[in-house]
Amino acid sequence: MSTLDRARCRLKAHPLALDAALAAGVLVCMIVGSFVTPQGARGDHGVSWGVRSPDPLGLVLITVGAAALVYRRNAPRTVLAVTGTVSLIESVTGDPRAPVAMTAVVALYTVASTTDRTTTLRVGLLTMTVLTGAAMLAGPLPWYAQENLAIFAWTGIGATAGDAVRSRRAVVQAIRERAERAERTREEEARRRVAEERLRIARDLHDVVAHHIALVNVQAGVAAHVMDKRPDQAKEALAHVREASRSALNELRATVGLLRQSGDPEAPTEPAPGLSRLEELAGTFRNAGLRVEVARADQGTELPAAVDLAAYRIIQEALTNVQKHVGTEARAEVSVVRVGPNVEVTVLDDGSGEDRAAGTGGGHGLLGMRERVTAVGGTLTTGPRYGGGFRVHAILPVKTKPRTPAPGEPV
Repeated sequence: MSTLDRARCRLKAHPLALDAALAAGVLVCMIVGSFVTPQGARGDHGVSWGVRSPDPLGLVLITVGAAALVYRRNAPRTVLAVTGTVSLIESVTGDPRAPVAMTAVVALYTVASTTDRTTTLRVGLLTMTVLTGAAMLAGPLPWYAQENLAIFAWTGIGATAGDAVRSRRAVVQAIRERAERAERTREEEARRRVAEERLRIARDLHDVVAHHIALVNVQAGVAAHVMDKRPDQAKEALAHVREASRSALNELRATVGLLRQSGDPEAPTEPAPGLSRLEELAGTFRNAGLRVEVARADQGTELPAAVDLAAYRIIQEALTNVQKHVGTEARAEVSVVRVGPNVEVTVLDDGSGEDRAAGTGGGHGLLGMRERVTAVGGTLTTGPRYGGGFRVHAILPVKTKPRTPAPGEPV
């Protein structure tokens, strides 16, 4: 920090001392002006100066006006009233005049720099009119004397300069507040993105764990049931358990890899699952005993990665719910159809949908599906089917659109 900056900081820390120094400077200028007077033109076109004896009343008014300036920050309007009064008295009685109006100019500047423009106009016009009018009408000099015009000019300059300083401070404060608001908005946006990423990872973990653990549970139950009588079928069920657990571990490793720091080992590069693995997904449920039929009429549509993953996870979660809530005696139908600018994904089953509709299971499957669909700009409809069963229907856009922030949410 430079010497000038340190001095400025010290002055800001002691405003009363700064005002006292200003008042002392104004007092010196007024005293010098009261002792010195121009006497006329010289031959070289200059002006000669003379010394005169100031009016005692003028010296008293000068001292009162300068003393009032010490408190100009604490009570600007009161100081303006005091300095305006002494200036008015001096302009009416002084002959020749002492420059007491200088204190009124400084006080008017202070009022203009600390208030609004409307108040500045009113107070400035009142001060200019009263002081100039009194000097012209009741003063000892002719109304057209340059001293009277000087009072008008200097009071106008004081009001204008104060308003300009106030405007500049307002602009600087607005810029500072805008920068602070932008900083807060960036922090809030960062927190929002972290929360969204955390929610997305939680959904992925839920989908992976719910799907594969449900398959492991079913196959383990089958293996335990036929272990003694049909060991070959038990071995087949255990093989499915091993395959499901391996798939769960791989997907968990890929999901947790997103949480690695920059210095950690490289995360797995296996692409996220999509509709290209739909038959493989249906096969895992068929191996668990669930009858699954798949029909596709999406005509080889290439979906954005987020939409492709959402469609896959919705089907996975819907079939997992069928497996968990209904069992292997149910039959499920999966369809993927391209309809205009959207892809419609439907999962139907012929089991009971009461538990899933009421949410008695306490899980987050339906909520996670709805969040996934909303995140890519689609719509989701779930509910029991007429005549029994449950229906999950998602409409996903082929081209994702930017998410519109909610009201009150930072952009």
